Amino acid sequence: MEEKTGILSDIIYHNESNGYTIAVIENEEVPEQFTAVGYLHNPDRGRTYRLTGKWKNHPTYGEQFAFESYVEEMPKTAEGIQNFLSSGLMKGVGKKTAQAIVNRFGEDTLRIISEEPHRLTEVEGIGKVKAKAISDAFAAHQEFAGIVLYFQRFGISTGYAMRLYKVYGSDTIKTIEENPYQLIDDVFGIGFRKADRIAQLLGVPGNDPQRIRSGIRYTLWAHINEGHTFVPQKQLCELAGDLLDISAEEVYETIVQMAFEGDLQVENLEGRAVVYLLPYFMAEQKVCRKLIELDRTDLKPIRGDMDELIRLTERQTGIELSENQKRAVKIAMESGVAVITGGPGTGKTTIINTIMTIFQYNDFSTAIAAPTGRAAKRITETSGYEASTIHRLLEYCYSEGEDSMRFGKNEENPLRFDAVIIDEASMIDIMLMKGLLDAIPAGTRLIIVGDADQLPPVGAGNVLRDIIESEVISSVKLTEIFRQAKESFIVVNAHKINKGEYPDINERDKDFFLLHRKSEKEMLATILDLCARRLPSYFDDCDPLRDLQVLTPVRKGLLGCENLNKELQKILNPPCPGVKEKRFGDRLFREGDKVMQIKNNYQLEWKRFYDFTDGQGVFNGDCGFIHTIDNEFNEITVVYEDNKYVTYDVTNLDELELAYAVTVHKSQGSEFPVIIMPVSWFPPVLATRNLLYTAVTRAKDAVILVGSEDKMRAMVDNNRILERYSGLKPRLKQFLL
Repeated sequence: MEEKTGILSDIIYHNESNGYTIAVIENEEVPEQFTAVGYLHNPDRGRTYRLTGKWKNHPTYGEQFAFESYVEEMPKTAEGIQNFLSSGLMKGVGKKTAQAIVNRFGEDTLRIISEEPHRLTEVEGIGKVKAKAISDAFAAHQEFAGIVLYFQRFGISTGYAMRLYKVYGSDTIKTIEENPYQLIDDVFGIGFRKADRIAQLLGVPGNDPQRIRSGIRYTLWAHINEGHTFVPQKQLCELAGDLLDISAEEVYETIVQMAFEGDLQVENLEGRAVVYLLPYFMAEQKVCRKLIELDRTDLKPIRGDMDELIRLTERQTGIELSENQKRAVKIAMESGVAVITGGPGTGKTTIINTIMTIFQYNDFSTAIAAPTGRAAKRITETSGYEASTIHRLLEYCYSEGEDSMRFGKNEENPLRFDAVIIDEASMIDIMLMKGLLDAIPAGTRLIIVGDADQLPPVGAGNVLRDIIESEVISSVKLTEIFRQAKESFIVVNAHKINKGEYPDINERDKDFFLLHRKSEKEMLATILDLCARRLPSYFDDCDPLRDLQVLTPVRKGLLGCENLNKELQKILNPPCPGVKEKRFGDRLFREGDKVMQIKNNYQLEWKRFYDFTDGQGVFNGDCGFIHTIDNEFNEITVVYEDNKYVTYDVTNLDELELAYAVTVHKSQGSEFPVIIMPVSWFPPVLATRNLLYTAVTRAKDAVILVGSEDKMRAMVDNNRILERYSGLKPRLKQFLL
């Protein structure tokens, strides 16, 4: 290994997510100039580095110095110090402030910041608070440099080291040495294998109890992330054993010990032993008990004859209900908990409006909510009644010190309504359902509305389907498509797809099309042309960014959302003078881009400038547009629905991605004027009937499929619904006995 020292004079490439850098280094004392490649945290021109590595010859770029570790040497010149201070490491210190500090203290600046920070107030515009912030940031940088150096020997990039430092601070090294597997729970993006590699380098043996416990938890979490609430014990022992390279018997012994200590729950469910992480076991039990309690409690009586009340609403609205719709209204009035399910065009909104009218006549206080902001907004627009997200209804808040959310409304502080209506219930997972039911006191009517044939929720559980299939809770399925809805091929074809019939396509003056294309390259070219030229010219006032949405079953490949986003960005929001950009890993963000939050972040702060409100929490699937990019402070500001402004920096930009194209799963609860979807060969587990059905039902004005009719028909034929391990249905069925 060789050591090289020099000043970074130019950055050819830098990946902010992992720190990978290609840079030009100069050493004026030798003198020499060379290209260095490796991982640097937040590099900037003018800073001095001591690199350890070896020379290699790149077939295209020639000789390069590939460094495996580095130490940053503090700059000694005034120019170097100014570049260091304005590099973005210290929040609030831009180029002008850095220049003012250096003009005052010259080459003694860094010593002043470290040893006499109070003297920074001698610089105009810097008060005591800002002086302390600059000093603290400099101390943190010095501390962080040591942590980066420590982790380099484990092959952990500066990007991950930055995440670790954000979580553990000055205790980072101590925490990791005590239990490297804690990283899995605490740091987004670090999985078992990475933590296990660190543990091995630290000398942790393969049969260490912490390692086995971590492997079991990791295997359980992997299943939870796929939608399961438990894993059969035999399967868990085999999978964790393969992961850890130990016997299933050793895994079983640890499971027993973890269950004894209260970390896991082992239960016999429908004749087999299953294993839960404790919060999911408790949630299932609580949801089951609370549904039964709400369903079997005395209710506030409805004044008047029900048939007469329904006739009254029919006269007011001019809409005559079918017999099945009337039955749904009556069941909602008579039951503590009622489920109303049906596809598009079957009158779910009409039923909600009828129920609300009857509640108003009876002076009932009623709340309407949905899992996402987009779904809540759609309810408000179609029904005329104000709806909110379930999170807002429950007054969610972030718990300091815990990466988790808490609800202000709960058993101790319940909701005070006579009735609660929940729409788009197919999206509700078991944990959100628990939070909702915790806040609904006995005697409150709960009306659950949704489409059970759509994709299951992204989170764990299969709540709506389990409730319906248990046959314990009163439910009505709406199947009749009403006259106005029948005029739309979107609605008609959605029901045909759901019944396993092939949709009608390309009818004149209709709204459901299939553009036949053979190859994936042709499909991609057609999708790009539709978004950039054909559809904006065909539809009046069509905004391709807001009115068109490309959906796809997959993330990877030519027709996956990752590639589609890159290609759509080029044509819908191309580079333009004066429009700022920021590269983060393999993602390029540009002002004006359509983006999506891909992880629940309960800490992320938002501000709404028109009414000066603020709050916390941006959720997985929220879409917005990049308003501004500030490259001086490495920040991106995104505007979400309701004019919520959210600022991202390099520590959370990995939670943001382009959203010109999104997966069908991510589109749940949304409605778009026009959806465009490629239909090619996709893995059978994804190319399913209910995925196509879900995609089609996202469209309001037009569906445009691009690809092969045979592949579209194969999706209709593929009625494969992956089994989700969920215990809610059998728990509810126990109450039938």
